[in-house]
Amino acid sequence: MEILSHRGCWKLQSEKNTFEAFDKSFSLGFGTETDIRDLDGELVISHDMPVKESTILTVKDFFSIYKKHNLDLPLALNIKSDGLQESLLKCLNEYQITNYFVFDMSVPDTLGYLRSEIAFFTRESEYEKKPSFYDEANGLWLDEFKSHWIDFSTLKTHADCKKQICIVSPDLHKRPYHSEWEDYKRWDKQLKESKIMLCTDYPEEAEKFFNED
Repeated sequence: MEILSHRGCWKLQSEKNTFEAFDKSFSLGFGTETDIRDLDGELVISHDMPVKESTILTVKDFFSIYKKHNLDLPLALNIKSDGLQESLLKCLNEYQITNYFVFDMSVPDTLGYLRSEIAFFTRESEYEKKPSFYDEANGLWLDEFKSHWIDFSTLKTHADCKKQICIVSPDLHKRPYHSEWEDYKRWDKQLKESKIMLCTDYPEEAEKFFNED
């Protein structure tokens, strides 16, 4: 299981999507999920609608932190605004970012990422039972909002189709997660060659849990 921190490694809510959170995540060897929007013509890191302030990180700031650690860790880039393809592709190329995927775009906006040959994941959840652009997508972002619907058959089907897989840990939805982690751990071992990613608010706990025999 490959662990991705959710908006970096943090303890307080105010630390999410900050320099310190990302720097800690990468220093501990975790990839990360973060949110991308645009502000005054520049790509920025922000989950909510951004306002102009000195503390907001730009995407270039974020990529600079990532490259400083010289590790090829996975980046899950949650696209929060339409029409960012050209600017994002330019940044990805400038910083030579290769281990990444974008996700959560609107269906029309996804077409732009497909045409730009930007790696993207499609979504599957109890609300999105038939993922859009399945054949074209590099992988699946699997989300369990209210129930534990993911099973081994689901993972194996996607793995057999050569799709990468990233599971959203239930803790992101304020649900108990330990019993579901037990399932993920067992299924991850059964799939063997197909590496599964897990996005969680508790990356250090997850790293210890999934590495225990």
